[in-house]
Amino acid sequence: MLYLATPSGDDVRAAMRAGLLACMTTPAQGNVIPPGCLYACDNGKFGKGWTGEQAWFAWLKATVDRYRRDRCLWAVAPDVPMDAAVTLAESLPWLEPIRSLGVPAAFAAQDGSEHGLIPWGLIDVLFLAGSTEWRTSPAAHRLALEARERGLAVHMGRVNSRRRLRIAQAFGCTSADGTYLAFGPDTNLPRLLAWMNELLTTPTLFGDDT
Repeated sequence: MLYLATPSGDDVRAAMRAGLLACMTTPAQGNVIPPGCLYACDNGKFGKGWTGEQAWFAWLKATVDRYRRDRCLWAVAPDVPMDAAVTLAESLPWLEPIRSLGVPAAFAAQDGSEHGLIPWGLIDVLFLAGSTEWRTSPAAHRLALEARERGLAVHMGRVNSRRRLRIAQAFGCTSADGTYLAFGPDTNLPRLLAWMNELLTTPTLFGDDT
């Protein structure tokens, strides 16, 4: 599993260049993606980073042109946090345009997306978004399993603890992101890298939220 973060500090950027992490970027961040690293493009709808559909898509095109589309893991279509039906309506017009840029299209699943609200044939990545309760629920787990059975990648958002990493691993996620390194990167980077190494060497465990 690959962890995506913002390039917060020299050590984090070095870890991205070394392939230990990937870079998550949004229209509002204004971050320079470290040379040669893998990256993904979020849309900024969660929080205060939304610029509007046309400005977002112009930013997306400029980003993949600048940083190479073959290094872009995916770009997530516009969504409405915690609202599955409206997310589906907002995402549908943009899935093919994202693909037309030569990058995989990610769909942000929300609370209730398990009720037939995933456009499976139009997406390349299932992004587990929504509330914390839903994103780690059996319903989200079932969607993740179905996505993997369909040959799709699965991403989990807002993963900021060892326990949440373990859940993402148990769900079969291929990547996860969070803001963990944005706060105290000097302390948190070694801890996160240790967690990631642990995923490779020990079985999934639950109950430790450190």
